[in-house]
Amino acid sequence: MGKSKIYSKIIYTENIRQELFPLLEQYGKGKIFLATEENVERLWGEDLNELAEKETIKKLILPAGEENKKIDSVTKIWEFLSKNGADRKSLLINLGGGMLTDLAGFAASTFKRGIDFLNIPTTLLSQVDASVGGKTGINFNGLKNEIGVFKEPVAVIIYTGFLKTLDNENFLSGFAEMIKHGLIHSPDHLMELERFDINNIDYKSLQSIVQHSVEVKQFFVNSDPTEQNVRKALNFGHTIGHAFESLAMEQKRPVMHGYAVAWGMIAELYLSVIICGYSTDDCNKTSKWLHSIYGTFEINGVDFERLFELMLHDKKNDSGRINFTLLSDTGKMEINQNCSKEMVFEALDFFRNLS
Repeated sequence: MGKSKIYSKIIYTENIRQELFPLLEQYGKGKIFLATEENVERLWGEDLNELAEKETIKKLILPAGEENKKIDSVTKIWEFLSKNGADRKSLLINLGGGMLTDLAGFAASTFKRGIDFLNIPTTLLSQVDASVGGKTGINFNGLKNEIGVFKEPVAVIIYTGFLKTLDNENFLSGFAEMIKHGLIHSPDHLMELERFDINNIDYKSLQSIVQHSVEVKQFFVNSDPTEQNVRKALNFGHTIGHAFESLAMEQKRPVMHGYAVAWGMIAELYLSVIICGYSTDDCNKTSKWLHSIYGTFEINGVDFERLFELMLHDKKNDSGRINFTLLSDTGKMEINQNCSKEMVFEALDFFRNLS
């Protein structure tokens, strides 16, 4: 297979082995490695061991949790690869949630100036968002994804059977990114998500809905691989959402990424009304729907100041101005929108008072 293409091959399957083994044939014996996390090992360890033995794959198990998405974990992967004779023609299989695929993708992208990697995402969040699109990275100095590179995996294998072991919170975390995809690009996708029964999940219909969501992300990634322009649409809800996430980490009350994005979308829908003329009725309806699923995050006036400071560190900013992606209509996004501090505080107030 050689070096990675610009865009990944996205494979939807009911049989991982059937799709994976032909991809592995491109790499020499002893040149295939696997990085996974404790949660996945606990649930799928027997299958992993069978795979590792069959293909003589060396395996590294990393601790789970966002707090482990840091340079120390990257060093562990580099040391594992180095000690086991990985070279520039090696492949790293990343099997896990978004934290693992981001982290191990970054480690692969920088080891010997870049080796191939392949993502097998095991959570809804990683299937519809983190493992697709070529963003890799780690958290640094309390800031989300502060260090990273753009590098596409050679393939992403999506198997929704993994999602049967997900708890409700992790499922909803991924569902938030799907809602975002509907809001920024596809009213039809948004409608199928509104109809989807999150309390009684139909895993068979979920496969096609996941595919629709990934197709939205692929549209923006293929149009703008390194986020110079329209790919910024995918940041809707994330400027304020990442600030919520970072504040939650600081205050030792961590929240899941998708929950923070859902809350960020509520605040940014309000900004969309006052900056881009988005429908007040649609803002209120969608905000109440998001609130009914994700609840709220308690913040006070002092938190407003800290949240704004955290937004100023956002990677998408330009010349010290916070850049928002907002909506002028459902399915119609507006990138590079600047908002005053007063407007941001108004949006946070709208979020805080929603019930």
